[in-house]
Amino acid sequence: MSDKKVNVAMIGLGFGAEFIPIYQAHPNANMVAICRRNQSEMDKIGDAFGIEKRYSDFQQVLGDPEVDAVHINTPIPDHAPMSIAALKAGKHVACTVPMATTVDQCREICELVAETGLKYMMAETVVYSREFLFIKEMYDKGELGKIQYMQASHPQDMEGWPEYWERMIPMHYATHVVSPVLGLVGGRAEYVSCFGSGTINERLAEKSGNRFAVESTHLAFPVRHVPSVPRELRRLRLEEELRMGAHRGGGARHSHGQEARARDPRAGDRARLRPSAARADPQVHVDDSGRGAPLVHPGRGPRRVAPAPGQRVRVRFD
Repeated sequence: MSDKKVNVAMIGLGFGAEFIPIYQAHPNANMVAICRRNQSEMDKIGDAFGIEKRYSDFQQVLGDPEVDAVHINTPIPDHAPMSIAALKAGKHVACTVPMATTVDQCREICELVAETGLKYMMAETVVYSREFLFIKEMYDKGELGKIQYMQASHPQDMEGWPEYWERMIPMHYATHVVSPVLGLVGGRAEYVSCFGSGTINERLAEKSGNRFAVESTHLAFPVRHVPSVPRELRRLRLEEELRMGAHRGGGARHSHGQEARARDPRAGDRARLRPSAARADPQVHVDDSGRGAPLVHPGRGPRRVAPAPGQRVRVRFD
């Protein structure tokens, strides 16, 4: 990371005020200015955090050469216009979600970033939550195996929220569920389909132009490399599974063509056990990229198990 400090202006001081102490604590950031239309409310925040520069006009912020970046926390309809104006003014942008409310606005922001080389961040907070980061670490270590399906939901009662929310449709605020799904696998959706269900009251339906109470989207991801469980860890887990199986009544027995799934009680990983070609002195092997290896516990030799006569058991982790 560069030692250069970035001078940031906070735009909107409702939710935005919560980020001020984060910037002030960061070694590479200066919180140099704040912006809010209500002067008296802005002064309360400025006095509380010791910020001298205070603007009631966003255009004045964009004209300040000391400001390197703006963090936008204004009502949703202002997100795209303000982001576009800031990029055109040569400022880096962080903007609370959603990025925009039309595809054309999203496209214009992306094009401006490509043209100017400036940074833009759609500041989705869920992917910085401790819950998400915990699951992300497990996935990156290979402890979740191959992910086949993910699902996320974000129910939210909008009664009592600002009036403009009544004109929003649910899919305009889908980032809290889409971002963690994309972020977990580091992926980009290559196919999207959406559908609505349920109904809201007639007043809100007429106001927003949308009758659905729930909107769902299906995302398809390209195939990518899946982190693998470290080999020694897999051996230890497999040995534990086999040991527990022995306590339940002896060795594993499989008929030809049958398949059994075993779940590690501690980590939830699954293994697929299949019989393979006959061998006189069977051992358990871990199938790792097509290469078999004896099951070895540190400090011991290969462990023998008792598959069906004339069979060798191989294990493949999905």
